[in-house]
Amino acid sequence: MIKLVSLTICPFVQRVTALLEAKELPYEIEFISLDNKPQWFLDISPNGQVPILITESKDVLFESDAVVVYIDEVTAPLENDVSPEQSAKDRAWSYQAPKHYLVQCPAMRSTDKETLDEKSAKLAKAFQKAESVLSDGPYFKGQQLSNVDIAWLPLLHRSAIIEKNTGYDFIKGFPKVKAWQSAILATEIPTKSVSENFIEKFKDFYLSEDTYLGNLMNRYQTEIA
Repeated sequence: MIKLVSLTICPFVQRVTALLEAKELPYEIEFISLDNKPQWFLDISPNGQVPILITESKDVLFESDAVVVYIDEVTAPLENDVSPEQSAKDRAWSYQAPKHYLVQCPAMRSTDKETLDEKSAKLAKAFQKAESVLSDGPYFKGQQLSNVDIAWLPLLHRSAIIEKNTGYDFIKGFPKVKAWQSAILATEIPTKSVSENFIEKFKDFYLSEDTYLGNLMNRYQTEIA
């Protein structure tokens, strides 16, 4: 069985586990702390980052883009009969999502409203581009779940968690993206692709008292109580 080494709230890891869940593939997962990386991990990880995937033959793969390509190459695709041109377009749209993991994560850690709004505006540019090309749904390309949906899933999942707990909506004003988010959540892949204590760990880091969203959560929960 393949094995993933992960950080509990890492969106790059969730992209990989979401693909595995979408394909209903068995896997093991081990969580580590990046603040105290075990030596065995440093010995096998070329970049010292997660995720790494250990294949059944004990080869170690790293970088999430490479890992998802490997999974696709050794398993049945989510879609059949995709043309080379469409496949290239799908990869291009999939590559856009991880770039914005690195925008969303610091946005959620913002300590004040001005910083949050500034970083959210950068993230909104990505959602605006998606809005302009989204099909009639329910998924990015239509009726069939694809690798593009899987790549964007961590962004949409985290946006939903933030909105539910704080009322702050990263995708406000993008109705097609909003419907897409609902369709992705309805698959239950987002919840299946994270650990049982994911929400707790997520809140501890992104909705702590030293973040603007954390303080917003406290006010929001009081208002809706």
